[in-house]
Amino acid sequence: MDKKYGVYICTGCGIGEALDVKSLCAVPEDEGLPVKTHPCFCGKEGVELLKKDIADGTNTLVLAACSRRVNFDTFRFDGCIVDRVNIREGVVWSHPRDQFPALTDEEKEDEDNFDRVQMMAEDYIRMGMARVEKVKLPEAYKQDNFSERILVIGGGITGISAAVDAAKAGYEVTVVEKESYLGGYAAKVRKQTPVGEPYDSLIPPIIQGRIDALEKHPNITVKTNTVVARIAGEPGDFTVTFKKPGEKIEFDVPYPLPDEMKVDESGKELDVETIHERYMEYNKGRKDILTLDPNGEKFGAVVLAAGWRPYKPADGEFANLGYGEIPDVVTNARFEELAAAGPVKRPSDGKPAKSVVFIQSPGGEAGDADFSYAGAVTSMVSLKQAKYVREDYEDGKAYVFYQHMRTPGLNENFYKSIQQDPGIFLTKGEVIQVSSNGDGLVIDADNTLLGENIRVKADMVVLGTGMVPATADDPVVNLAYRQGPAFRDIGLFNGYSDSNFICFPYETQRTGIYAAGAVRRSMTMEESIEDAAGAALKAIQCIRSTNRGVSVHPRSGDMTFPDFFFQRCTQCKRCTEECPFGALDDDAKGTPKPNPARCRRCGTCMGACPERIIGFADYNVDSIGSMVKSVKVPSEDDYSEPPFRVLGLVCENDAFPALDMAAINGLSYSADVRLIPVRCLGSVNVIWIKDALSQGMDGVFLLGCKHGDDYQCHFVKGSELAEIRMKKIGDALASLALEEERVAQFEIAIDQYDKVPEIINGFVESIEALGPNPFKGF
Repeated sequence: MDKKYGVYICTGCGIGEALDVKSLCAVPEDEGLPVKTHPCFCGKEGVELLKKDIADGTNTLVLAACSRRVNFDTFRFDGCIVDRVNIREGVVWSHPRDQFPALTDEEKEDEDNFDRVQMMAEDYIRMGMARVEKVKLPEAYKQDNFSERILVIGGGITGISAAVDAAKAGYEVTVVEKESYLGGYAAKVRKQTPVGEPYDSLIPPIIQGRIDALEKHPNITVKTNTVVARIAGEPGDFTVTFKKPGEKIEFDVPYPLPDEMKVDESGKELDVETIHERYMEYNKGRKDILTLDPNGEKFGAVVLAAGWRPYKPADGEFANLGYGEIPDVVTNARFEELAAAGPVKRPSDGKPAKSVVFIQSPGGEAGDADFSYAGAVTSMVSLKQAKYVREDYEDGKAYVFYQHMRTPGLNENFYKSIQQDPGIFLTKGEVIQVSSNGDGLVIDADNTLLGENIRVKADMVVLGTGMVPATADDPVVNLAYRQGPAFRDIGLFNGYSDSNFICFPYETQRTGIYAAGAVRRSMTMEESIEDAAGAALKAIQCIRSTNRGVSVHPRSGDMTFPDFFFQRCTQCKRCTEECPFGALDDDAKGTPKPNPARCRRCGTCMGACPERIIGFADYNVDSIGSMVKSVKVPSEDDYSEPPFRVLGLVCENDAFPALDMAAINGLSYSADVRLIPVRCLGSVNVIWIKDALSQGMDGVFLLGCKHGDDYQCHFVKGSELAEIRMKKIGDALASLALEEERVAQFEIAIDQYDKVPEIINGFVESIEALGPNPFKGF
């Protein structure tokens, strides 16, 4: 489009009082751009002024006012490029004049004086002007073979509930179940914990009613005795191949670099360069691996509700508890089978089990830990099964030994009802040993609530083992993605699907595939039903957004997608390997093959590309690079003691909001810092840092989300990849004869706004201690 520029500077919210607006206006005027001011651009008159200029042909607006995180819809104009220059929170509110005094008229006459806050605001306006020159208006990505059908993998209570919810919303749904029947584990239980008021007693299984609703709905197709052989394509255009369990179907398969080839002999992860060298060698001569199945069925989104399996203890794993040695020591899953068949009897001889001990912790070296994959569900199951004993035998007794008793929400009413039963004994304690004693068992427990050791005689012992997600044993989804058929293991979820628990429940690393139920965490049936509704809604949201050509999350509504200049592609595979979401495959020649609807718009591929051939319409290497270069770096030619210049590249998801909140709370940081929001630290291309330092900036820092075991990165791997790249930049700094300490990366959570000034000021102080950049003035 032919751009017609307009610069607009708001003077409200204290901006006009704190800054020299006339000097601000001179910045665009010196570039020949028209500039207007108004005391309230977000008000009715201000908006009308903007709309009038737009009607007169202005289509590229630089709006210097409040943060882009506020008044978002107010300043969104169709067909226009709008850059929000944050001079309210980013300059005025975070740099009050009582801490950064403005120059007096007499001081202004001295050319060696400078007003740090004024310089800051003027730089931000220059940066906004530079950006709009380099960006384009996005155009939506539209698919030719768009499908609105939803695939639900799993016919248990979660999958059935998700299918019914989606079908009621008007969508065509196909349910795939590997068994010959529907209902999953819910169809095998004797009774279930309450799902409604008053939450104080067991209820008959509700699964059959759900199955009936599923089978009666005209929008739902059921495929039992069927599994997913492969999912290829992208949201809105998934091609799914089905097969029977055990059936062999030959596909060309992805060839990701095996995990063992990504580490050195000590198990430490190798640097990016070495990994890519190994990747290229490993994939030498591979053919086109990701062809579509012409006979596959089309779907728009997938709900993964594959469920769980009971934990199977290894031989000798719970020897102290008698498991594997004593036939009357069983898991809770086995006990449920026995109870479903009638009054509970001992497996060893078929005699009534009138006295049963339920153990919730393995004890021994595990200390106070529960069994693996256990949680609130296993607590509820122990209470439920204790009630079975009381129902089956008038003189039955149940003993529950636990380290943690979890009965969330209104299930506390059920817990209290169990406490009132005189035949059920509950105590916190560690079971030390289970041994045979004639015709029964003896259980020894220590550290109980009674303050003394306890010995109990029983007919059976039940171990509260957990629920292992189906994805721990099987990819289930069998993706035809370059990064492999399963969700990528990022070492945090112990086999659970990799949905982001912190920010985006249901959403996996594979866009358009939403996890629900026990593949996310152990859940009660009530929780699984609720979870199913959430996943179904996310699948619908995905379909609707994809059909409009916009992203679903976390940059909801973003119309951009990565554009490649393939003529300069070296096929290094960095973008395909580093993309956290598997948005890129390879074509037959090994060139990246984009799947735009899979893309989360994080820009990690852009940061990874050494040739800088990847960009987005409104976010690219050139746009950010131009902003960096537009910052005025004072030198000794300008002042006898020029101020320092430090560049901060800040994550828009955590760091940028934290900075805004710091400003709202009156917290200040150095006015020598210039901040540029980036989509994710993973999108940071090292050329921006090199450009900043080569033009004389004294230091560069990255401020973004936490990574590691407590990762909070919206794009999962972005901040971690940025750290790896920052370690590699040391070589480049050495070639420029600059200290490595001039570049640093910091972590921040969105609610740690009070720590932001400390982080920034600490880095600025360290840069001042190093002294000015020797490139300053060149």
